[in-house]
Amino acid sequence: MNQALLALYNYAEFVPDKVDRWLNFAASPPLGEVAPDFPLWDLDGRETRLSALWSQQRLLVVEFGSFT
Repeated sequence: MNQALLALYNYAEFVPDKVDRWLNFAASPPLGEVAPDFPLWDLDGRETRLSALWSQQRLLVVEFGSFT
């Protein structure tokens, strides 16, 4: 795990200088377009793939990030 990247991501305060670097909505797939497949881990540390979850559900919401 990249400790420097992790330290940047786990910021202590929710201010533009610390948050804006993580907002890159322009690089997100447009609404209605299939998202790229990538690995995901559940809360128990088990790995799966986004495509495996798609095969189980018609609609899928994957939540990322820190909500403070």
